[in-house]
Amino acid sequence: MKRIGIVYDTSIPGRGGHGTHFAFKGLPDVEIAALADSNTQNLAERMGKLDAKRHYATWQEMLDKEPLDIIDVCSRLPGDHFEVICVALRRGISVLCEKPLVSTLEEADEIVRLVRENNCRVCVAHLARYALVFRTMKTLIQQGKIGRPLTFYGRGKEDGRGGGEDLLVLGTHILDVGCFLFGHPTSVYAEITQNGAPLARTDRIKTTEPLGIVAGTDLFSTFAFADGVRGFFESRRGLYKGTVRMGVTVAGTEGCLSMRYDDCRDLRFTPSPYPPEDEAHYEIIPLTETREIPNAVPLDFSQMPGGGVNRYFTINNRFAAYDLIQAMDDGREPVASAAEAAVTMELINGMYESEFRHERIQLPLMERCTPFR
Repeated sequence: MKRIGIVYDTSIPGRGGHGTHFAFKGLPDVEIAALADSNTQNLAERMGKLDAKRHYATWQEMLDKEPLDIIDVCSRLPGDHFEVICVALRRGISVLCEKPLVSTLEEADEIVRLVRENNCRVCVAHLARYALVFRTMKTLIQQGKIGRPLTFYGRGKEDGRGGGEDLLVLGTHILDVGCFLFGHPTSVYAEITQNGAPLARTDRIKTTEPLGIVAGTDLFSTFAFADGVRGFFESRRGLYKGTVRMGVTVAGTEGCLSMRYDDCRDLRFTPSPYPPEDEAHYEIIPLTETREIPNAVPLDFSQMPGGGVNRYFTINNRFAAYDLIQAMDDGREPVASAAEAAVTMELINGMYESEFRHERIQLPLMERCTPFR
């Protein structure tokens, strides 16, 4: 039996979560031992939805009083993650954490070190690694559906957060998809501007949420994967006009596979050897779920609003939580481990360093501290 503690302070304002606090509900051999939340409004109702047995005002009190196996860190703000994760790992408690894992590469490196030192596990909610649409995309690429893969294209939401904020909040998803499909990049090059001017190390932008140091309003980057595959990530502020731009396209010698982060989140296949800008026709690839979690309670999608997005988060949060439990039992790393999340932070550092040096940056980085001054 795994005892779970949920850390989700709903008194802290934010743009809304992704349902990570429901990830363990209904899994076999799991007890939701406690919820740490300073907000007591409608507390009994919220605890009932989570099946949480006890409540604490702070996560510190919960960790002091509850013998836990796992904590579920649900804030979408990376500044809320580092301290509680480090304390938990030092006590031998494993972690499921909302993305982005942390604000800096140095913090990610410290978490990876503590994971190894304390024989714990950290699973990050980079849900593409668990999503059927991206797992199918990876299988089809490996089977030669698009011929030899050539190029990975990714975009952020490109709304008012476009550029550096988009990169940290949503770009970590896209960068992690590229790593999931093609492994860790070997180099990165980027051009980043702030309101049309080249970025300086002292530049900053005001973000819509507390995120740490963020800079740049327009960003273009390219990175090199193995076997000649090239990756691109771009985010420009203010391009979103009501139609989702965020997504991934993988182009090969015989076609393209793509997914938009809209409500449908379909897997699209373009059966053409020509570049994607020359061939807009696509067909939707049917997805068949063959995975199951033995003895799990059927999912209740009514807990979260949002249609297809609701299903995406609810299903894949559960698979992430189950993978963490299995990883603990099997003595392996989760599919979306802290080490993998650290690679996305390394790419972000590399992008900024590339802009400041005006050169391609080799990976892994030797210099792990922030590129800002």
